[in-house]
Amino acid sequence: MKFRQHIDEDNLITRFEVTMGQFETIRRFRLALLLLAGFTVASAPAWSQSVPATQPLTQVAEATTSAQPNGSVLTIGGGDLLKVSVFGAPESDQELRVDPDGNLSLNFIGSVHVAGLTTNQAQDMIAKKFTTGGFYTQPQVSIFVKEYATQGVSVLGEVLKPGVYPLLGSRRLFDVLSLAGGTGPKAGRVVSISHRDHPQSPQSVKLSNDAKESAQSNIDVFPGDTVVVSRAGVVYVVGDVHKPSGVIMDNGTDMTVLQAIAMAEGTNGTASLNKAKLIRTTPTGRQELPLPLKDMLSSKAPDMRLQAEDIIFVPNSAAKSATRRTLEAIVQTASGVAIYGAR
Repeated sequence: MKFRQHIDEDNLITRFEVTMGQFETIRRFRLALLLLAGFTVASAPAWSQSVPATQPLTQVAEATTSAQPNGSVLTIGGGDLLKVSVFGAPESDQELRVDPDGNLSLNFIGSVHVAGLTTNQAQDMIAKKFTTGGFYTQPQVSIFVKEYATQGVSVLGEVLKPGVYPLLGSRRLFDVLSLAGGTGPKAGRVVSISHRDHPQSPQSVKLSNDAKESAQSNIDVFPGDTVVVSRAGVVYVVGDVHKPSGVIMDNGTDMTVLQAIAMAEGTNGTASLNKAKLIRTTPTGRQELPLPLKDMLSSKAPDMRLQAEDIIFVPNSAAKSATRRTLEAIVQTASGVAIYGAR
């Protein structure tokens, strides 16, 4: 009997220890919950200060949307075909074309000016007019552009394939230039983009071989825009030189006679340097100017600056050969040489 009583006492002690362990675990869990609740309450004021209580979240979203410049998003223009609908009210669905003045004539609220607005901005404005007029309570207006008045972008200037290319949404400038086959051999560095919403204020960007500057030049292009690639100035070097050619002058930079000769890989040994000529186009026609090329090469005469479409002619040393090269023949030779870019 004493042995059995001893076993019962041991079991009682074991059960008591287990119970105390469970109680300690529960106490620690409750303490953790209290600490977590206190941390949440303490951090709540800092979060609430990020958005003032007096300004609804919808107003914050509207302010962010309105802060976006119209030049970086696709906006509604005259002639676009829109589908306007109100959620839950299929009888209000309308397909309308924006008139030349930029207005839509909607049921209930009448004429609404939407030109120059994004679809989100137009949706918000129409919804407010419906609410103000008492026609709907908190209407969810949606606008879908079914057809742009000009669904293509015009690519002109010094590109391989100028023309009008379809463009249903916004694309980047380099994408549009690729559609036109890329820039041509006489392309300059400046590209002008006229947006359909404000054609009187074209946007100019400068192409560059630098990766960072090139990324900044790759701006958005929208349907109805016109892209014009400028033409760089060309200087022609013909006659008794190693590589008769046309040399491209980068936009905004100068070129001299010796630089052009260097691009033509220098003169031949049979060249008559003292009889070189510069043919320049003036308002009164073409003009021949003597070019002291030998003195320039020996630094006895200043290097002459060139203009676009100048022609440098270096004759052969044979006198008869030089006299046979008339002005017309020199111009015809210059028009047939290959064009090389000094970039």
